Amino acid sequence: MDLTTPQHRRRDSPELALAEVFDGPIWEGADLLPRPRWILISRILRVAWLAAALLFLPADLLAETNASNVVCRNGLAVERREELAGKLRKITGWSDLKFDLTGALRLGTNPVNGSKKARELLSRVVTGGTAVVLEDASKRADVAFCQVLPGKWKANVPDSHPAFVVRIDFADFENVMGDAPALQAFDAGWGLLHELDHVVNNSLDATCPGEPGECEAHINEMRHECGLPQRAQYFYTYSPLTVDSAFITRLVQLSFEQEEAPSRKKKRYLLVWDANLVGGITEGKKIAVLR
Repeated sequence: MDLTTPQHRRRDSPELALAEVFDGPIWEGADLLPRPRWILISRILRVAWLAAALLFLPADLLAETNASNVVCRNGLAVERREELAGKLRKITGWSDLKFDLTGALRLGTNPVNGSKKARELLSRVVTGGTAVVLEDASKRADVAFCQVLPGKWKANVPDSHPAFVVRIDFADFENVMGDAPALQAFDAGWGLLHELDHVVNNSLDATCPGEPGECEAHINEMRHECGLPQRAQYFYTYSPLTVDSAFITRLVQLSFEQEEAPSRKKKRYLLVWDANLVGGITEGKKIAVLR
């Protein structure tokens, strides 16, 4: 799983070119603006993309090609890549899903169990017409779990493909406690799928408390296929004991539900974390969850 040294990497690899474009500082500042800043992408990505435009391949043939539209930035450590791949293997049932030496996501073959809808979503992203770059955003105060931001080409190039960056805060997921079934239904793999659904399906998050929203409804279908509880609502709620800002620890909770057979009654599972550690709290979100 070790990455090869730069001098041993293929210079004509489209995934390598894509990853190198995003290596190094690409943000103007640490503060997140109300509207996402554009991430600048150089022409080299477009050249590499067009050279490897093997679109709409069957998922079971993708591993045999040199094209993948999902790659890791060089700053995403090999250990984190393997951690993320392990989560995706469990969700999809693809035991051979992996990130290759260049950081490109390679789908698996012959799935065993797992979610069919998750496999379809990943196949559409990997073989589609949009570039997705994965970035480690661990311990960033402006990122709560995962976040997707749009990209923009440096030059006005006709017929250029859209691009997005998905930030993953692995440390946030490590701060979550709760019921085991809910923990299995809420990790970095599920977070990535949530952001990819935004990219592929242009799905929306909930705007009102008490509902999962369009995007999470799609992800809940995948959880159901995996035999896991479904997220009951998009917004977390503050624990009654920590609403007062005088508390140093501000616990929040997120609920999941699963229907039990044969009674068809729903069993509830809870996740809890310290909002001060996870971050990502905005005034708009506070209003939404407390009103």
